[in-house]
Amino acid sequence: MPATVIVGLQWGDEGKGKTTDFLAEQVDYVVRYQGGDNAGHTVVLGDEVFKLHLVPSGVLYPHIVPVIANGVVVNPATLLAEIAMLEERGIDASRVRVSRNAHVTMPYHIAMDRAMESRLATAAVGTTHRGIGPTYADRAWRTGIRMEDLLDAAVLREKLTRVLADRNLVLREAYGAETFEVDALVDLAAGWGEQLAGKIVDTTDLIQQALGRGDFLLFEGAQGTLLDLDHGSYPYVTSSNPIAGGACTGGGIGPLQVDEVIGVMKAYSTRVGAGPYPTELFDEIGEGIATRGHEVGTTTGRRRRVGWFDALPVRFAVEINTVTSIMLNKLDILSGLPEVLICVGYEIDGRRVDRWPASADALAQAIPIYERLEGWPESIHDARALSDLPDAARRYVGRIEELAGVPIHLVSVGPERSQTIVRSVRPHPVPRHRP
Repeated sequence: MPATVIVGLQWGDEGKGKTTDFLAEQVDYVVRYQGGDNAGHTVVLGDEVFKLHLVPSGVLYPHIVPVIANGVVVNPATLLAEIAMLEERGIDASRVRVSRNAHVTMPYHIAMDRAMESRLATAAVGTTHRGIGPTYADRAWRTGIRMEDLLDAAVLREKLTRVLADRNLVLREAYGAETFEVDALVDLAAGWGEQLAGKIVDTTDLIQQALGRGDFLLFEGAQGTLLDLDHGSYPYVTSSNPIAGGACTGGGIGPLQVDEVIGVMKAYSTRVGAGPYPTELFDEIGEGIATRGHEVGTTTGRRRRVGWFDALPVRFAVEINTVTSIMLNKLDILSGLPEVLICVGYEIDGRRVDRWPASADALAQAIPIYERLEGWPESIHDARALSDLPDAARRYVGRIEELAGVPIHLVSVGPERSQTIVRSVRPHPVPRHRP
């Protein structure tokens, strides 16, 4: 059962797009299993930069079938714009497939997201205002619109008539926000359905048929483990499950069909939005890392918060995702620093803590305990083997690997595919489980 899951080990933005792009040449399908257009993957191909929000990164390869599975919430306007952008730039997007069961982000979801965040003011979670939370909430309330509904105007009208009465009431009375008309939304959504009709399929069957044939599949998540709805620093989390287990519910596979879980992390850390962040840097070093690393959100354009590498959440993420190997990204961004710091523990209420705390309140009180390592002055963009790295950079990679507890098989030293050190990677996963 050759299925591999790629999962972020930090707060998202770890470089999963490059990881997927680097590995996609060896697989047949790339499947996005959760999140929405609040996420973004940036992939560099030669001189071209592609910023993708819904379409899986594997679309840049002509042999890949890119699949948006049932766990994703889809804004069809974003999807259509992204497909048009790819086609205009010479990328064949005709192979993109979208689950019939994926839920649709409607304009009223976006309006509710903005209104709720505005009302929370300084207590806001820091969402992207893309309507992701309200879309997932409607899914849980069983009042959501699914992609298959866009193909039947009568069904669409019936569902929108039922849900809009309540949503308009909340928007008008609770938030003083704009309301929506059924006819206009039916016309808009039915138009999306007409344009996407050939791409809306039963993706669970598509995926299971592919696995049955022995095809190789990559499952990519959005965001990262520390933003997981159930396992992240709640309430400063996303509205879905980026962890590897989310690939089962959101991708339509069983646990025994997953052979490998590749964790992705940066050589430092970043996060977007509100929430506790113990190793955050507020000085010139942090500003320099953010500038060199182009730490701006792909979707929002917001500056990311930057901090030193934190081993505690990474160990936690390795455990709950059963990570088998790691890709370490953006090691090159730390070049030129006289020393680099690694957080190896916290002090909370006067006690040393060596495990990631389950409570966001406890995390907010955490004082990081650092190890200091020698930095390296030289650029490492041309390194293609670990032996090409300066001694200090090799020691840094080795220490992070030791703290994470699983091998680092891939090390990125630049944004392009070719700027990757391959320490050990199999062309195809070796199955660990057999039915």
